[in-house]
Amino acid sequence: MQTIDLKTTQNVTIEYELATLGERMLAVIIDLVTVGIGYFLLAALVTGAFGSAWSGVQVGIFGFIMPLACFLVYNFLFELLSHGQSLGKKALSIQVVRLDGEEPAPADYLLRAVFYFVDLLATAGLLGGLLISSSPKRQRLGDMTAGTGVIKMRSANRFGLGDILRISSLEDYEPRYPAVRQFSEEDMLLIKNTIARYQRYSNDANRRLLHDLASQLGLQLEAPREETRNATEFLKTLIRDYIVLTR
Repeated sequence: MQTIDLKTTQNVTIEYELATLGERMLAVIIDLVTVGIGYFLLAALVTGAFGSAWSGVQVGIFGFIMPLACFLVYNFLFELLSHGQSLGKKALSIQVVRLDGEEPAPADYLLRAVFYFVDLLATAGLLGGLLISSSPKRQRLGDMTAGTGVIKMRSANRFGLGDILRISSLEDYEPRYPAVRQFSEEDMLLIKNTIARYQRYSNDANRRLLHDLASQLGLQLEAPREETRNATEFLKTLIRDYIVLTR
């Protein structure tokens, strides 16, 4: 299992599993089928509107240039507007991310789309498949150029809020840190992942990460310093408070 570590805006490092070559191939097949159906519907409409007599130039445009353009534009727009997911990626629960943890820019998605011509179309997928299977971060040429990768949506140690609810009973619970409402559900999941990672790998690096996170959040919430010394309990308390205050 190949993984990468991504640092979030809360300076928490989360481990994600990289999408496999098979998952990415299946996602591309779904995208190709989707674009193919859309293209044939478009071609049928154009034929019905302008007649069935096609010149050589028209055949070239609608037989090669248009399908290529549709596929590249489709990938660019879907990844841009759907946070790094085409329909195929949504179906496989995989997503494009920047390897530096930043949000991918439109230029990143555009580079990925353009390089599909080399990675997939011009080489029948051989170049892209070879690079994904052999590179340390499973990147095709478009990924390497844009500084992106494709990950599975759930991190290697990820939990949902349903899992968080099982930490302890929340009946008649009195929240200690009302200001925790300023955080998002994603922030709570990151906190839970940090705890889970430390419990799974109790090394010095993860211990420092846990305490640094507790200290940072304690400062934001203006919590007394002594309350953050037991980092695990402090962070679990924040999760409980968040659930009670927002559910």
